[in-house]
Amino acid sequence: MPILALEAENLVKAYKGGERPAVDRISFAVAPGMVFGLLGPNGSGKTTTVRILVTLLKPTSGTARVCGFDVARQPGNVRRVIGYAGQSTGIDDDLTAAENAAFHGMLHGLRHGEAWRRGAEVLAASGLGDVAGTRAGRLSGGMRRRLDLALALVKRPGVLFLDEPTTGLDPQSRAALWAQLRQYRDDGMAILLTTQYLEEADRICDLVAIIDAGRLAAEGTPRALKED
Repeated sequence: MPILALEAENLVKAYKGGERPAVDRISFAVAPGMVFGLLGPNGSGKTTTVRILVTLLKPTSGTARVCGFDVARQPGNVRRVIGYAGQSTGIDDDLTAAENAAFHGMLHGLRHGEAWRRGAEVLAASGLGDVAGTRAGRLSGGMRRRLDLALALVKRPGVLFLDEPTTGLDPQSRAALWAQLRQYRDDGMAILLTTQYLEEADRICDLVAIIDAGRLAAEGTPRALKED
């Protein structure tokens, strides 16, 4: 039986003194080569769920696995197989785009030459080849967001996590991002992204889970959810 790319079972995250859990018994499964969307308003629990899956938070109860690795018991293994771009960028403004990409490659264990080659590849694929030598602090907001997404791809992750990936992107850059993600999906990568908009999820997601107040309210294809 093939290993699922992502699997959550009765996942709970509760904070001391909180009136209700931030994540309340969420369960879902994502196969390789699938784009899965977490849809909901601000404060619904989307980002908390992602932060658990990328091992930045420990769940209060329940289980979650990424490529078969338990996020609570095997966080090191999980980190080796994922790419993650959160809502705040991980860019060093004093480095060029190319230096940022190569630096991230070396952080993930690539040798110097390989890190530079891989960095150039992801910048070109992200439409940033022409600004590879530009200091990141001089890039526009949209280009900085695209660079942040490119950094998550340097190590060729098996699962890619994107938290509100289109924030700050113009329509042209957004369309380019969707085309890029479709290619990664077709190559077998599993992708989990969060969004506040069903029409956005409709553009790229194979399956969508709607989260409200930390709970899974509905799950299905974008078409099925729109018909309901």
